Amino acid sequence: QVRLVESGGGLVQAGGSLRLSCKASGRTLSSYAVAWFRQALGKEREFVAAMSSGGMTKIYEDSLKDRFTITRDRANNLIYLQMNGLKPEDTAVYYCATRFNNEVTRTEYDWKYWGLGTQVTVSS
Repeated sequence: QVRLVESGGGLVQAGGSLRLSCKASGRTLSSYAVAWFRQALGKEREFVAAMSSGGMTKIYEDSLKDRFTITRDRANNLIYLQMNGLKPEDTAVYYCATRFNNEVTRTEYDWKYWGLGTQVTVSS
């Protein structure tokens, strides 16, 4: 089993930046793919970004790839999402996720383990 805990969310003005963190415990994630998803109020959860264990493969939601960056610290079991140029439509709960293989996909149901999320609110 693995436990994921997100942090770094908060209230930010449009145009600002945030860096979300996700700390894993219970199992090292160094060999596994990781991802970020988000869910706005009243909407379905949507894919944000994902990366392979070594970082050779990174994929992004097309509309976010110029502003968001996924990285990881394998030694410390941490996953990051750097978000720049934030817009009100980025307001959502952001979740990190992992799976016990190194496949990088956009499909929510492929990812087995999830954190509880961190709220990001962008004011206009």
